[in-house]
Amino acid sequence: MTETPQRAQRPLRVLAAMSGGVDSAVAAARAAEAGHDVTGVHLALSANPQSFRTGARGCCTIEDSRDARRAADVIGIPFYVWDLAERFREDVVEDFVAEYEAGRTPNPCLRCNEKIKFAALLDKALALGFDAVVTGHYATVVVNDDGTRELHRASDMAKDQSYVLGVLDERQLAHAMFPLGDTLTTKEEIRAEAELRGLAVAKKPDSHDICFIADGDTQGFLAARLGKAEGDIVDESGAVLGSHEGAYGYTIGQRKGLRIGTPAPDGKPRYVLDISPVDNTVTVGPAAALDVTGLTAIKPRWCGLAPTGPGTYTAQLRAHGGETEVTAELVDGTLNVSFDEPVRGVAPGQAIVLYDGTRVVGSATIATTERATAAV
Repeated sequence: MTETPQRAQRPLRVLAAMSGGVDSAVAAARAAEAGHDVTGVHLALSANPQSFRTGARGCCTIEDSRDARRAADVIGIPFYVWDLAERFREDVVEDFVAEYEAGRTPNPCLRCNEKIKFAALLDKALALGFDAVVTGHYATVVVNDDGTRELHRASDMAKDQSYVLGVLDERQLAHAMFPLGDTLTTKEEIRAEAELRGLAVAKKPDSHDICFIADGDTQGFLAARLGKAEGDIVDESGAVLGSHEGAYGYTIGQRKGLRIGTPAPDGKPRYVLDISPVDNTVTVGPAAALDVTGLTAIKPRWCGLAPTGPGTYTAQLRAHGGETEVTAELVDGTLNVSFDEPVRGVAPGQAIVLYDGTRVVGSATIATTERATAAV
């Protein structure tokens, strides 16, 4: 019989990562209610927390820290604030800027889970004698009869967050608890539960923005760090259509904000097809030219044993995207993926996460894409 860690019979000494939002607060409360010895910790991820986003579920502001402390007091658990600002700056913020500068599209939440919550935080927790780290992610860890662990989608697909956890390996899964992942409850019910528990964060709004960009202006954030770098916007033939102030400010599949005065010959919208940091050009073209039939991905991380030989899976390419059928094979450390049907808006730097049913097989970082022949 399988069981999730949060249902294990033996009470555990666990560290609950409390962001200051409703999900992590309820997760900590459920872990404590299950009989575990819970200690709450808020991660201070900014040397200047006033500059981080406020008024919503973040991870980094003074407001979030205070909300987390109040929730811990209500739950009745010890609470600490750990300063991981320097590690966060190096592993998440600087990586984010460097990836955009190189013409790629990173996912900072995925990087934070890999480098901060389940590397820096987990390693420190284990060194201090804790058995596991608890977070408010919607995903499920299953323990097999042989003791191996698998990461699965949440019971409620509408809230599933397994995509951003696809970087976790089996060792990390062995010390991870997600008390919200196997409950078929709506977000409104989670908020109602928080209110019943007396948690003031019950009505705190969610945020899907990048926590370290205070005003949500990603392009402005990058421009302040990378400076203006004027270049050309060209079509597929190389003809110059306009100019930009920094290729890093564009993403594959982008339609708005291109500032192209000349209409396309067919009168249809144009999209960003390619970003070249080498010659600082942005290439645009028709939607059909975005169709991708295959890709290569590097730096694979497996939630268990690495797959051998070619296999058929479903793949997710964005945190809130759908699934697509693929064939994938690991060859000399590179994941080669072909799509059953073309997909659009796939960009180098994004993560591809493979699934076998609800089980997360692993993830890798997209390096190159193979385009379908564009329609004339």
